[in-house]
Amino acid sequence: MPYRLIYFLLILAIAYLWWQQPAHDVEIQADGSFSFPNYQLKRLQPFALTGRVLSRKNYRSGREAELSSLDLAMGWGVMAQAETLEHFEITQRNRWYFWQADTLPIPKRQVEIHSANIHIVFANEAVAQAAAQVDVNDMVTLEGELIEVVAQDGWRWRSSLTRKDTGRGSCELLLLTRIEPA
Repeated sequence: MPYRLIYFLLILAIAYLWWQQPAHDVEIQADGSFSFPNYQLKRLQPFALTGRVLSRKNYRSGREAELSSLDLAMGWGVMAQAETLEHFEITQRNRWYFWQADTLPIPKRQVEIHSANIHIVFANEAVAQAAAQVDVNDMVTLEGELIEVVAQDGWRWRSSLTRKDTGRGSCELLLLTRIEPA
């Protein structure tokens, strides 16, 4: 077989594995806990939010992407208002949400407590498909459970339980059970 054909087939196989979507179905156990292949998901508290999608970022690599292939930077209250947002540049990278403004139209603390980066774990394929239709600037309602994830090897990932924190550990880790236009 010519080397070009082998090279092409190898690239095709890598591309197939890279673009394959992970399974999104979470199993609900008899005790009310959730499981995902190689992980246990513990309910921490119910979660509901209506707000504006400030940014969205899909992830395909890293341990967290096995569970959560999507982060939504969300704004609510003053951070969902178009006249406020026109002053901001919003980006996401490395599972973080960043904002920048030349002049703050509202106090910094209002930005901090009215926006968040939310790591999304899809409860099922239907929710994943609905989330795929959501664009930046859409007003949406998210519902689900804030969770803690524990891997078989002891690795943990835990949601923040307040919308008033900042920095490391302040993101919500959400088992998304419903997403719809607001």
